[in-house]
Amino acid sequence: MSRPPLPPFTEETAIQKVRAAEDGWNTRDPERIALAYSEDSWWRNRSTFVQGREAIIEFLAGKWDRELDYRLIKELWAYTGDVIAVRFAYEYRTAEGQWFRAYGNENWHFDKEGLMTHRHASINDVEIDESDRKFFWDNSGPRPADHPGLSELGL
Repeated sequence: MSRPPLPPFTEETAIQKVRAAEDGWNTRDPERIALAYSEDSWWRNRSTFVQGREAIIEFLAGKWDRELDYRLIKELWAYTGDVIAVRFAYEYRTAEGQWFRAYGNENWHFDKEGLMTHRHASINDVEIDESDRKFFWDNSGPRPADHPGLSELGL
């Protein structure tokens, strides 16, 4: 199975890879998202360690059971060969109605087929008021092309 764009990355293909990841995560479909990772992909997500597609699916299903109305924006930070670094922010609310904005950085490593083999994510959550939200688009799909990115939002 191949997941273009493939390494070695150029700036253009790294940006495409980042946007594809953002669009995928905004579906909140764990099975679909897991297909972007190698069978034995290894993650560090905050203080949680996950390995393999089945564990990724389970992790993501639990995440979106807790993080409601999730909307994510990713931005390329750096790339070289088969590695991409991104910064990101996402907004979500809890079942109790408290809104959060999570800020973070990820380092990704890809195999020759374009599947992610390693994902290292450092993330911090900040409580926000609903009136402080910045990510507004239909909750059922990807960020529209005309919605500002992180840099344009000053985040």
